[in-house]
Amino acid sequence: MNPPPAVQATDLSKVYGSGDAKVVALDHVTVQLPPQRFTAIMGPSGSGKSTLMHCLAGLDRPTTGTVLLGGTETSSLSDAKLTASRRDRVGFVFQAFNLLPTLTAWENIVLPLDLAGRRPDQAFADAIIDGIGLRHRLGHRPSQLSGGQQQRVACARALITQPEVVFADEPTGALDSRSSADVLGFLRRSVDELGQTVVMVTHEPTAAAYADRVLYFADGRVVGELTEPTADGVLDQMKHLEKVTA
Repeated sequence: MNPPPAVQATDLSKVYGSGDAKVVALDHVTVQLPPQRFTAIMGPSGSGKSTLMHCLAGLDRPTTGTVLLGGTETSSLSDAKLTASRRDRVGFVFQAFNLLPTLTAWENIVLPLDLAGRRPDQAFADAIIDGIGLRHRLGHRPSQLSGGQQQRVACARALITQPEVVFADEPTGALDSRSSADVLGFLRRSVDELGQTVVMVTHEPTAAAYADRVLYFADGRVVGELTEPTADGVLDQMKHLEKVTA
């Protein structure tokens, strides 16, 4: 028997503006994302992939449809309960590292726990620190770290609360290839070794190849998917879909 989805969207729509200025960012999307798996979402600029992630993560509200996070319908929660859900149940990694410059790497990592008045699970924290390979840099501030190191700190911060899902929006967009591989390798290991669920928006075939499954987005809809992806396979599928949707 398959476990219930970590995140599920049903008939999800997101519309901005009205009349001639109306933009349909999501067009009745239904999708299920399994737990303890790495899912990548790809598509051209303006396809709606980031809007989908923001609605799934509770950063934005859909116009119509429902979002279930671990069985809880988050799309109808009050603002206060939605904020609490994001804090306690979801981790975020963005293209911009969003680290506080006055805090050390360790202080940035545990900041979500400090804000929630919780203490870190030391064994879990040690597993994360060893996973990002920066134990010797925990006392350094962001300005003393490379871009790749800062993004690994941001990944550790997203995981420290042991969230149900980590959402990553173009996490390697500002990194060189080596730093990208370090960040993606850590996200991959967080799934394989820590049982994490990761949902990543990306436009890079090499990044999508780290995932278990790739969903392709175009014009606000899911138009294809690929399991057990390779970089070449992801690129070939993208070329095929571009012809079909042109």
